[in-house]
Amino acid sequence: MKSKIQNPHQVASPSPSSILHPPSPPPLLLAGPTAVGKSAVALLLAEQFGGEIVSVDSMQVYRGLDIGTAKPSAADRARVPHHLLDVVELTAPFDAAKFVALARQAVAEIQARGRRPILCGGTGLYFQAFLDGLGTAPPADAALRAELVATPLEALLRELADRDPETFAKIDRRNPRRVLRAIEVIRLTGKPFASQRADWAGARQRSAEAEASTTLFFGLEREADDLRRRMDVRVEAMFARGLVSETRDLLARGLAQNPTALQAIGYRQVVEHLRGERSLAETVEWVKLRTRQFAKRQMTWFRRQALLTWLRVTPEETPAATAGGLIEASEPV
Repeated sequence: MKSKIQNPHQVASPSPSSILHPPSPPPLLLAGPTAVGKSAVALLLAEQFGGEIVSVDSMQVYRGLDIGTAKPSAADRARVPHHLLDVVELTAPFDAAKFVALARQAVAEIQARGRRPILCGGTGLYFQAFLDGLGTAPPADAALRAELVATPLEALLRELADRDPETFAKIDRRNPRRVLRAIEVIRLTGKPFASQRADWAGARQRSAEAEASTTLFFGLEREADDLRRRMDVRVEAMFARGLVSETRDLLARGLAQNPTALQAIGYRQVVEHLRGERSLAETVEWVKLRTRQFAKRQMTWFRRQALLTWLRVTPEETPAATAGGLIEASEPV
């Protein structure tokens, strides 16, 4: 079936310039919580549009974090080219700035080939940074970062509350990586972290009209019970596929020395299991709980994106049907 997704600003008679230099296919962005079914839909869309997938996942960039991140299989990668998977070693740092640089490069290369970039994932910060840019905060400082990693989270939170109440009121206080970064920026600059972030809200409003003509941004959602069932099934499948063995191998490669990679849900909990902190059965249930909490945070983040168009997926719906609905929803009025 011919794609219905087109540029909303088509003209009846293309100019000679547009014939010689046809416009690049606009990116299509597909977001949503973990286990909602994004990857299967993205594969079908990429095949239909002649597209390539750019992963928007802060953990799939690490080599070796495979089972726990639900990284696309070799078969899926053979079906459709994927980008931003396995781009750094397990012990290497990676952040939103590096993602934006690599993602923009990948998108430009995909478009230069006359293909459509499909950005698919669940890391809201990366989507936002890609669309609206980054703030003026300085890059990470290795020595200071090591000092902060060794500092208890409670102490970091006290410092944040004292030096930047605005950020303290909004930040996810259960996410050590976010808290650590805020304190790092404050110490390096002497200024509140909140004042150095990108003006994302303003950028959303300023670029709304232009973005509508160049970017298609969709989110998939499901009823709570349906999504919870899918998350539970995914977690059980990960353990059945060998998540414990994978984590044991990754520890030997330095997983524990990278606080960012260790934040990946599933791995930290299995590390605690390997240390004898809880049984395997308890660990499975704990990972299910942490996955549900993570999905809730993802939805909270994405709900703030005014230009994101939501599509409700029903329990019996196939990926092909969802892809068809997405095509219909994106057809110009």
